Amino acid sequence: MARRDFGIGELSRRSGVNIETVRYYEKIALLPPPPRTEGGHRLYPDDYAKRLTFIRRGRELGFTLDEIRNLLGLVEGGHSCGEVREAALAHVEDIRRKIADLRRMEKLLSETAARCAGGAAPACPIIGALGSAS
Repeated sequence: MARRDFGIGELSRRSGVNIETVRYYEKIALLPPPPRTEGGHRLYPDDYAKRLTFIRRGRELGFTLDEIRNLLGLVEGGHSCGEVREAALAHVEDIRRKIADLRRMEKLLSETAARCAGGAAPACPIIGALGSAS
């Protein structure tokens, strides 16, 4: 099968990643610089769309760009599935911590809002909670 290269617009469409985001990923070296035409236009091979889809899905799952860079390194470095699993499980633990933090925030804000009678701002428990050091 012959290799087919395409422009950044087609790459964006195929991967579901915004054109400016593609350029940003190139800038931070998450995406290698693509080959260019003599006129300087980027030409992307099919594997760039696969890599961008991987990055996009990783972002959708809450991985940071550094975590995605690490995962790509594991994949490209021929590391074991066990190492990828360890990275994924570490991310799951991070998600669980964030969920617990969100639940605490929800409870605090709900309780504070329930004490608000809708009166004057100086007596507002929400503003008081936001202004307190604890």
